Amino acid sequence: MERLTISLDNQLSEQFDELMHARGYTNRSEAMRDLIREKLEAERLKEWNEGYCVGTLSYIYDHHESDLARRITSAQHNHHDLTLSSMHVHMDHDNCLEVIILRGPTPSVRNFANLVMATRGVRHGKLHLVPVEITQAQHSPASTLHIHSNPLT
Repeated sequence: MERLTISLDNQLSEQFDELMHARGYTNRSEAMRDLIREKLEAERLKEWNEGYCVGTLSYIYDHHESDLARRITSAQHNHHDLTLSSMHVHMDHDNCLEVIILRGPTPSVRNFANLVMATRGVRHGKLHLVPVEITQAQHSPASTLHIHSNPLT
């Protein structure tokens, strides 16, 4: 592990400590590591169109909206190769929150997310991506071949 030393003015240091404590960090090093990972990930994703990713797509919709739930479910089935799992939450009598866990080529995941978020009646859509390296693994001759998704940051 490499050790870095940084200097911060008092005001910036105080603000960082407040953020660190608000997020539940017990030391500055782990908080800095997460901030660096977050920034590296954001920069990588600006140009990340070639590789693979895992991601979460979350959105809210009114389940009374004409045929909307069926259209969203149909979109998931049409992209079953990207959809790993989904969770549906009834927020109140009208609104539902769904979270879909996705994995696949980054352009395909983005296109699917845009399709869902652009569907009339879907609100508060948000896609979070993490670039990954996809590898196949078989841990023993008797086990089945499966996929590993290794985060790049």
